Amino acid sequence: MSWTRENRWRAVLVLAGVIFTVAAPGVLELFTIINLSTVIALAILALSLGLIWGYGGILCFGQTAFFGIGAYAYTIAAINFGGSSWAVLIAILAAAVFAAVLGYFMFYGRVSDVYMAVITLTVTLILYSLLRRTSGPEYKIGDALLGGFNGVTSPPLNLPWAPYMPLFPEHVFYVGMAVLIIGYIICAWLIQTHFGRVSVAIRENELRAELIGYDTRFYKLAMFTIGGAIAGAGGIIFANGVGRVTPDIFNLYNSALAIIWVIVGGRGTLAGPVMGAFALFYLTSWLGTQGVVNNNLVLGLILIVFVLAVPRGLLPTFISWWDGARSRRAMQRRELKVRRKRSRRSSDQREVTHEK
Repeated sequence: MSWTRENRWRAVLVLAGVIFTVAAPGVLELFTIINLSTVIALAILALSLGLIWGYGGILCFGQTAFFGIGAYAYTIAAINFGGSSWAVLIAILAAAVFAAVLGYFMFYGRVSDVYMAVITLTVTLILYSLLRRTSGPEYKIGDALLGGFNGVTSPPLNLPWAPYMPLFPEHVFYVGMAVLIIGYIICAWLIQTHFGRVSVAIRENELRAELIGYDTRFYKLAMFTIGGAIAGAGGIIFANGVGRVTPDIFNLYNSALAIIWVIVGGRGTLAGPVMGAFALFYLTSWLGTQGVVNNNLVLGLILIVFVLAVPRGLLPTFISWWDGARSRRAMQRRELKVRRKRSRRSSDQREVTHEK
């Protein structure tokens, strides 16, 4: 992986994330740290969608399905195993397997992009509807009651070698930031490998990539599965940040939010969706403190404005503006140097003429 300008920016973002992880618990209140754990989980969800949509060209309206499956699978496994050591692995594996099975039927069935978006959204809403109907005592997996629309309480994370030592909220914050940073590094590395370059080529022109000889179905399925696993990891952090998982995790509102995060932050970037998730979470939280403006109305207006006026998203637009400003400054410096050289030459010529 060459040390390009993009890699330098990514290194700066990772360093900023590490500094924030170390400094935040000592500066912020405990309530803010708990809220941050939830936002971090949503940012991991945004990162997963930014990867498969921005670099794989897979528009998935149901990315929250894998997010919710990760949260539910972790909670159920932790209750049955009496700890989170194996539950974390089971949750990520469950989300990845579900994404792989669903993706296999879609990609190898040659489902078009529009129908793919509809199918993923439909699957998410089916999970939402099914889990809301599991309120009876007969609906349980092992020792874990599903709880219907009330959901089920999530056991806290614990140290892998000590199931009897649960992590406190500030520790969950550390784990969430570690997952977000590591996930970002993995995604940044992945898109620069041969696999990532082929995935981008498929996004740009799937037919051309297929004519070259690549099995586009396999690459899209692999990208979709990786995105599902990352979303499942975000679901684990969400279950620990909130302390409870309910069927609302699959609802239409959350499915739409994930799309809006990527659009606002910038499709085709990894940091953009993460920033979009943070910004819109705190914007909607602030709007929730007043009763004048409706949250959904504001989100709808934001979506319209960005689709029409800022289609590339905030981060790519800022980078483009920054590069343009740097280019203009560099050009101005070159022009100034040329003028100074011409001025010195003219001055030297006048002195020579005067001496003659």
